[in-house]
Amino acid sequence: MSLFDQLGGLLGGESAGVSGAVGSLLEQHGGLSGLLEKFNSGGMSELVSSWVGTGSNLPVSAEQIQQLLGGEQLGALAEKFGLDPQQLSQGLADYLPQAVDKLTPDGQLPQGNALLSQGLDMLQGFFNKS
Repeated sequence: MSLFDQLGGLLGGESAGVSGAVGSLLEQHGGLSGLLEKFNSGGMSELVSSWVGTGSNLPVSAEQIQQLLGGEQLGALAEKFGLDPQQLSQGLADYLPQAVDKLTPDGQLPQGNALLSQGLDMLQGFFNKS
């Protein structure tokens, strides 16, 4: 069980499923840089640049997430985390721009353990909003 899976279990509900799915995507793509490369190669480099950069974040749609990940990968993730694929794609669309933005506060990908520490802090803050 990955660290994101464990954290997701603590959060509960849909938030747990989305955070767990993000963790799985990060693992499957070799970390944040690998996941962002998938978005870049999928024709979404303008979105990624806005998320990493210091300006405002451009939105991504659930349909773009579905198109990028494909039905098989999205379905497997949704099943693993107990969500409907549409629910998961919408959750990822809502969450990823903010997550990437918070993981890249200086407009650059953090190195090594700094990413893990920042990621955990960011996830706790993101899902503990009132």
